[in-house]
Amino acid sequence: MLGAPADAWYVWLGLSVASLTMLGTAAGLPTAVPPDPAAAAETIDSVASSPHAGTAVYPLDAASIRLDPEGIALRTDGGTARAALAYGPVTPVPRDDGGLREVLTGDPPSRAFASPAALTDRAAGARRAEPAWRPAPDRLVVRHVSWGDVDVTLVG
Repeated sequence: MLGAPADAWYVWLGLSVASLTMLGTAAGLPTAVPPDPAAAAETIDSVASSPHAGTAVYPLDAASIRLDPEGIALRTDGGTARAALAYGPVTPVPRDDGGLREVLTGDPPSRAFASPAALTDRAAGARRAEPAWRPAPDRLVVRHVSWGDVDVTLVG
């Protein structure tokens, strides 16, 4: 009478399946934390909200970035997160736009553009572009530029 009950193998099989399910679930969880775009958005907002020209640099730790005039999204192995901007719209600078990229990296706007109207037109075109995921740079550069009646915040 001290033997194993006849239905013990069912219990053993059920516990094995439950254990394998739990192990599979744990192995599928991300090993990295999701990115924090809120801090990058705060950096952008601090420059955009200033009444004076200024520049800020924020170090990024993300695989991909998507900028649009109203927010920033970051993607890592841990997931994807987005943060809205309080002060916008800002102008996302495409990597292949020489004029806006030059101004973003410190050149005076008068060197890259013939007139304030040309800067306004190029910035408006960049804001209308469809946002896309692209490899994230090591650092995010934000520059608020005032030239005549033009007041624009460049991000790239």
